[in-house]
Amino acid sequence: MPQGVAWVPVDEALALLRARLHAVTGIEDVATSLAQGRILAAPVTARRSNPPRPNSAVDGYGFAHDATGDGVQRLPLVPGRAAAGQPFDGAVPPGHALRILTGAILPDGIDTVVLEEDCATDGQVVAFDGPVKRGINTRKAGEDVTEGATILPAGRRLTPADLALLSAVGLAQVTVHRRLRVGVLSTGDELLPDPGTDAAPHQIFDANRPMLLALIAAWGFEPVDLGHAPDDAAVIAARLDHGAQQADAILTSGGASAGDEDHVSRLLRERGTLSSWRIAVKPGRPLALALWGGVPIFGLPGNPVAALTCALVFARPALSLLAGAGWVQPQGFTVPAAFTKTKKAGRREFLRARLTEDGAAEVFASEGSGRISGLSWATGLVELPDDACTITPGDPVRYIPYASFGITSAG
Repeated sequence: MPQGVAWVPVDEALALLRARLHAVTGIEDVATSLAQGRILAAPVTARRSNPPRPNSAVDGYGFAHDATGDGVQRLPLVPGRAAAGQPFDGAVPPGHALRILTGAILPDGIDTVVLEEDCATDGQVVAFDGPVKRGINTRKAGEDVTEGATILPAGRRLTPADLALLSAVGLAQVTVHRRLRVGVLSTGDELLPDPGTDAAPHQIFDANRPMLLALIAAWGFEPVDLGHAPDDAAVIAARLDHGAQQADAILTSGGASAGDEDHVSRLLRERGTLSSWRIAVKPGRPLALALWGGVPIFGLPGNPVAALTCALVFARPALSLLAGAGWVQPQGFTVPAAFTKTKKAGRREFLRARLTEDGAAEVFASEGSGRISGLSWATGLVELPDDACTITPGDPVRYIPYASFGITSAG
């Protein structure tokens, strides 16, 4: 690592973020049917048991177990039947049976159900082989969830399965955090914000802003497009002032290094509260973590590969904390390497990677952080430790799929 610079290790930068940030969003009540992806602001308790009453798990015949024994059993049938939504009106006498369908409430006098395929009947009597197990093919009241039980914790991001659970226990609405608003600002004289325009040789199209706005939406937050600013400190400061009024957090890209036109880092140092700079990570060591008017700023590198990597590693857990969902860590998997690499000590490295058919991690052909196509090619990242290491095919490496960072891939 270059000398004379206070390099901040990745784990230290993450710990700094986790210690200093807290949830900043208010709360509101929303309909359960519209709560997909929202973050619970309080624990949820069941308003009703699931199932609310004992019921049949199969189509068959129900009876009282005490009236049965060994050998062939023959029980007279009570007229009628019990079906889901159509309960039997009355009780089943001892020694009798009733036709019952899946989901039907067990009427008084029934505690056991025999599967239809295991029975023979002439419409008057049902016969089956004994002995049978007491309570077989039935569901107890509340065997899934009991009334008053805590079913989901505060901070949980609601999934479609959660909405099913909430609905099953009678909850028409839930209390959630307001969606976190995240602003995105691109900087640089070389950038053209509209890819449909003609570009001069010295100009490039802005790839970061659409990428980061889509990333924020994929995480369930509300993206706020702060547009593009040239390399002009006054313009950038005005955009940041506007962003601090519109958003709960801001991602900038470009201008986070130490060059003549790196106005973002200089502004954050002079007018903001710069917490960290020069993170020991590759790609992306010019990464600024700061406050601007009390609003967290993540000054991402201008290079799209580094910008995405730093957003996944640093911004995602921090934004999750700000949104009320708590700190999240990506789940990695140990897989064999399908590549060769020698790494120096000093920086945590993240390589664009995907799995082969055999489950080994192969990496993109070039580590060049300007190769945007590698982001699309990859389905995740291989994380290499801060220490020096030599990787050869078959060696165990940590692979983190994009899905563990809360986004999907084409792979």
